Amino acid sequence: MKYGYSKTTNLSFEQAVEKITDELKKEGFGVLTEIDVKETLKKKLNVDFKKYKILGACNPPIAHKALQIEEELGLLLPCNVIVYEKNEKTVVSVFNPMVMPQLLENKDMEAFAEDVKSKLLSALERV
Repeated sequence: MKYGYSKTTNLSFEQAVEKITDELKKEGFGVLTEIDVKETLKKKLNVDFKKYKILGACNPPIAHKALQIEEELGLLLPCNVIVYEKNEKTVVSVFNPMVMPQLLENKDMEAFAEDVKSKLLSALERV
């Protein structure tokens, strides 16, 4: 199963981070964490890397409902969104939550995952 969906854009890296963050908000997600991979690798390993950010997105009502269905789901939260440079363009990718029901072997997670997938794809399409 495909574990993510991507879109390549002509937006600058910074514009793409801002745009996907704004679009996630429209779908009820907040960005709880932001990991600057380029900065971290430079600081920890003194290596150069392309611009690459991992955004930890969460929709609290959906997360609450999902955790009531499957308390171990916290291992898969928040939903990660990545933004990175590739071939002078910017790529934005979102996690495919439909992986969760299969991984967890919990059919009750399917409706939850479908709802999250719809919201993440809507945000990605508007980038």
